[in-house]
Amino acid sequence: MTRPSRGAPAAIAFARAMRRACIDIGSNTTRLLVADYEQGRLREVHQTRVFTRIAFDLARDGVIPAAKIAEIAAAVCEQRDQARALGAVDVRAVGTAAIRRARNREQLLSALRTRCGLEVSMLSGEEEARLAFLGAASRLDVPVRGLLGVVDVGGGSSELVVGTAPDRVRWCVSLEVGSGELAHRLLHSDPPGVDELEQARERAVSTFAGLDPPRPELALAVGGSATSLSLLAGSRLDSSSFERTLALLSDMPAAELAQRFGLELDRVRLLPAGLLLLQAAANVLGCALQIGRGGLREGVLLSP
Repeated sequence: MTRPSRGAPAAIAFARAMRRACIDIGSNTTRLLVADYEQGRLREVHQTRVFTRIAFDLARDGVIPAAKIAEIAAAVCEQRDQARALGAVDVRAVGTAAIRRARNREQLLSALRTRCGLEVSMLSGEEEARLAFLGAASRLDVPVRGLLGVVDVGGGSSELVVGTAPDRVRWCVSLEVGSGELAHRLLHSDPPGVDELEQARERAVSTFAGLDPPRPELALAVGGSATSLSLLAGSRLDSSSFERTLALLSDMPAAELAQRFGLELDRVRLLPAGLLLLQAAANVLGCALQIGRGGLREGVLLSP
């Protein structure tokens, strides 16, 4: 009997994998994830993002301007082309909080259908929460025997989930406050002033007030704010690291921070708001947050 070469099993496994892509049209950014899917697991191939800032334009009158619709469509078409060039056979597109709230969201969805050939799945807040949990749980390094918490602070909403890995949600909530809205409404100085930060902190705390989630054994922070904060604060967000990082964000102009830590300027401007929302969520959960590696896009690609 002929035995396969040492390289054959890996080649066979790769051939059986399906390459999938998710385009996540969020309130601040439009993001692409390309990954190989096999037997319920993902192997990341490529990620990219562009700041499209839908929530900023939406704040005026609840309408996405025609120029912004054209900008988003161009970004989504480019990411679709990238995904297909990388061999993705299944390209999925999802919309979240900002598009949910837009009075003319059908115009955007029609433009994406016509120009990009994509049907965008509009996610409810509960679906966002469930998919964020699924994606975060899929990237755990070690099993969690007890309850797992996931906090996803996005640009237009914040999701808080507690459940059992890999996919059993026990409790969840989606709150219509995100880093984009909080920054746009309350944080206007660069760096933000003491009074501005105090008002933003009060708003963040009130956002999570009255919630009584089950206490998890481990809690993960996912999303753009959490990932970026890890460069400033490390992989664990506790009371000490929250306050230390907030002091840094309030002491240095955004452009200087962006250059120092290799972050986009638009992201740095949102970080104080994202940090305050994550801190408020951690206080409600009663534990520190670990920076997670998966999230909504992984959850979308893991779903049937």
